[in-house]
Amino acid sequence: MLVKMRNPKREIEVDGDRTVNHLLDALDLVRESHLVICNGTLVPGDARLAHDDTVEIRPVISGGA
Repeated sequence: MLVKMRNPKREIEVDGDRTVNHLLDALDLVRESHLVICNGTLVPGDARLAHDDTVEIRPVISGGA
């Protein structure tokens, strides 16, 4: 699957099918700190990702005044 990441912006190829949580574990990313978007749709941690999916991982950013 093609994984697009931000901060720093980069793209990587990941082999095989896996869940969102397993993908984040493999990339050493904390689930609570990242949003995962698969083929344009926000997906939960137990969602299954296929080898032909395009996945975007965005860091969660919060702020306030």
